[in-house]
Amino acid sequence: MDLMGLYLLHLSFAALQVLLSAGRDCLIAGDTCSSDETCSPRLRTLRQCVAGNGSMKLGPGARSQCANAVSALLSSPLYGCQCRRGMKKEKNCLSIYWSLHQSGIHGLNLVENYPYEAIEKGYDFVRLASITADSELGMTTVNRCLDAAKACNVDDVCQKLRTEYVSTCIKPSTKSGLCNRSRCNKALRRFFDRVPPEYTHELLFCPCSDMACSERRRQTIVPSCSYEGEDKPSCLSQMRICKADYVCRSRLAQFQYDCQPEEQSATGCKQGNYAACLIAYTGLIGSPITPNYVDNSTSSVSPWCSCSASGNLRDQCTEFLNYFTDNLCLRNALLTFGNGMDFTPTPTRLPRLSPVTDRGPQHTTVFVTMETEQNALSPAKPTQDSVKVRLWSDSTASFDTQQNSARAFAAASLPVWIFMFLSFLLSCDQ
Repeated sequence: MDLMGLYLLHLSFAALQVLLSAGRDCLIAGDTCSSDETCSPRLRTLRQCVAGNGSMKLGPGARSQCANAVSALLSSPLYGCQCRRGMKKEKNCLSIYWSLHQSGIHGLNLVENYPYEAIEKGYDFVRLASITADSELGMTTVNRCLDAAKACNVDDVCQKLRTEYVSTCIKPSTKSGLCNRSRCNKALRRFFDRVPPEYTHELLFCPCSDMACSERRRQTIVPSCSYEGEDKPSCLSQMRICKADYVCRSRLAQFQYDCQPEEQSATGCKQGNYAACLIAYTGLIGSPITPNYVDNSTSSVSPWCSCSASGNLRDQCTEFLNYFTDNLCLRNALLTFGNGMDFTPTPTRLPRLSPVTDRGPQHTTVFVTMETEQNALSPAKPTQDSVKVRLWSDSTASFDTQQNSARAFAAASLPVWIFMFLSFLLSCDQ
């Protein structure tokens, strides 16, 4: 076959993929159903079933009508449709998906997966290798966190969206003096949805061997705005808020599916895909259950919530919280990424990872094996004043030519507080 034949074959295959993908898109499936005189009334009935007052609108035969609508729509294009994370009209797409997959529709339970297209591949190892190339070519001290920040700064999309969320999250309101958390969360979601994971994961999951590095890593999502609060709310209330929002509910479903632990599995993950687990984890950032590192002395992660006031629902609350603090799959995914190992192990080449043994009050050390014993001798967590001093000193520190050019651009085009914060994230101990 000549080159032209191969080219035409490639185009045909690409067109087929587009058509198959379009057939699975819930927005397209919803439009198709709405324009069909048989499908459209059943979709309207189903939406009334899902709504809180659906039974009142449908009358005494509500259960039967809902059952008939579900049965009919299971053979329509709606069943099996999916959405793409970060797509335009994502919330509209997800509303169509959950109309059919809503659990507990008058006792009619459908098996839930999650609405997003499955993650079928791991990382771009060529791009990932280029990010850490400087560390592997003669440097005596490897600092993947610093390399990740450098790589993001020279990538147009990563630098642009990172600058956007940093500026949004640290800019104080003229009225209250506080940041705008909703805008901050929206900017964070844009960053983690649109920047390739080879960049975002190196920034967020890079291994640290001292508290200074761990603190910079913890500050990646600007936790003072996106994560922390005066008091920790109930995890149950945060979970209810999340499940009432189509996007958050979908991200949580993806996380619980792709990070589902399985002790009998060699990987610790039921799905056996570390990359998918970490992608699902980052999908929660910018939501009501945003997770982050709980301190700078371990690699333990958790949402900003507590189960202390959960009453007789404590078991349910603890089960949710343990998906972050005591999750064998998530733990192994973080360890594997930090060790620079393969991210989707095959049966012939599996990492040897020990099972989670921490229980009770030891949850804060679930990921402590990622750190070195230097933590015990490291200085205490920096105070707000020391962070400000570090921000100022970092903004005048000298770096290599590539980093200097990136900072020169930042200094010329960014407000000073944004530039200082980015300098803080880029810094490393010399």
